[in-house]
Amino acid sequence: MIFGNDPVILSGTVFLVYYTRATHLQHLPWLMSEFAAANTASMVLFVGNPTNVVICEGFGINNAAFTAYTILPFVACSVFCFVALALQFKDSKHSLHKFNITGQLNVREVLQDPVGAIVGSIILCSCLIVVLILSFLHIDVWKITLPFAGLKFCFDMAWDYYRYRNGKLSGVSEEDAVKYALERVTSVTALPHDQDRGIALVTNVPTESSNTPGTLEPQNQSSSSSIHHSKSTSETSSALDSPPDANMSQRYNSLTSHFPTFFTALPRLPLGLIPFAFSQFILIEALTRNGWIEVFGRWLAIASGGKMFPAIWLVGIMGVILCNIAGTNIGATILLTKIIHQAGFDVSTERAAAIALAVASNIGAVSFTFSASLAGLLWVTILKQKDITVKQWEFAKWNSLPLLFMTGVGLAIVSAEMAVLYD
Repeated sequence: MIFGNDPVILSGTVFLVYYTRATHLQHLPWLMSEFAAANTASMVLFVGNPTNVVICEGFGINNAAFTAYTILPFVACSVFCFVALALQFKDSKHSLHKFNITGQLNVREVLQDPVGAIVGSIILCSCLIVVLILSFLHIDVWKITLPFAGLKFCFDMAWDYYRYRNGKLSGVSEEDAVKYALERVTSVTALPHDQDRGIALVTNVPTESSNTPGTLEPQNQSSSSSIHHSKSTSETSSALDSPPDANMSQRYNSLTSHFPTFFTALPRLPLGLIPFAFSQFILIEALTRNGWIEVFGRWLAIASGGKMFPAIWLVGIMGVILCNIAGTNIGATILLTKIIHQAGFDVSTERAAAIALAVASNIGAVSFTFSASLAGLLWVTILKQKDITVKQWEFAKWNSLPLLFMTGVGLAIVSAEMAVLYD
C-alpha cells in the first residue's frame, strides 16, 4: 500500500469481485476498509501518492525526512480509521466473517512470470533505496528513477523475446503466446485474432483442381494447392475484416506474442494523469497571474496569525475540504502549496503546514466524493464494471466517521511532532 494506492485499489477490488460472493451490505465493510487503508497508507513514502511528490518538490523536503514526518500520523490514522469502521459496521447484517471462495486460489499459478517478478522487485527496491540516499544531495527524483525505469523496460523486452524464441512463453506456439498476452491485456475470453484461426483452418481443406471437379490433378497439385490456398486465404481475410484492419491486427498479434509484458503494462500506465495534472497547474498559475494566490496567502496568514499550530489545523482542514471541490487531491495540494508559500510563514511554520498538507491530501481521498482522488475514480469504475453499485450518498455516509477520526488524530500527531521539534 505504501508504494501507491491505485494498485491496492485494483487488486483488492478484483479479489473481492472474482473470488467471493457477498450481498451488497456484506461487501460494503470490505470495500470501504480497503479503500480507506490504501489511501491512508499512501502517505508514508513520497511515491505513495502524486501529492507527496508535489509536497516534497514544492517545499524541498528530503524524501527520508518526509517518511519520518508521516510515519506516526499514518499509524495513528490507521488505528482510528479501523476503530471508526468497526463501530459503523458492527451490525450483524454487515458481517461476513468468512469469505465464500468461488475460485481456485493458487498464488504460484497467478505468478505467471516468476523471474520477471523477482527482477522487477529487486529493481524497485534498489530504486527506492537509491532515491532515499541521493535525496540528501537534492537531486531531482526523475533523474534517479528514469534510469531504473529504462533498465526494467530493457529487461522486459529482452526477457520476453528470449522466452518467445525458446518456446517458454505460455507454450511453444505463437498462437498460444498471443492468447496468453491478450488475455492479460483484455481479461476477456474472446480474442481479436480469431481470423488467424480461420485462415489456419482453410489451409487444411483439400484443394480441388479447376479442370476436373472433385479430383486432384497430380501434375499440378502443388501449384494448384498454392493457388487455391492463396485465394481461400484472401477470401477469408476479406470476409473477416478489411485488409488494413487485418494487417494491423496481425501486426499487433505478432508484437504482443513477442513482448507480452510491455503490451500488458502499456494500457495500464496512468497516461491520463499527465494532461490532468498539467491542466491543474495551468489553472492554478492562472490564479497566481491574476493575484488570487496572493490574496489567499494573505488570508491564511491573517487567520493563523503566522503561528504554527493554527496553520497546521487550518491547512489540514482546508486540505480535506478542497480535495472534494478542487479537482481531486492533486489540485488541492498544488493550490495549497502555492498559498502556503505566499503566506510568508517562517521556516518552521511552513514545514509544519507542509506536513499537515501531506496528511490531509492522503486522508482527504477518503472523503465525500469519488473525485476526491484518482484512486476513488478508479475504484468506482471497477465496481461498475463488475455490476457492483456504491452510490454517492453511501460513499459519503460510510467515509464520514473515519474521515472525522483521521483528520482529528492526524493533525494532532503533526502538532505534537512539531512541538517536539521546534518548541
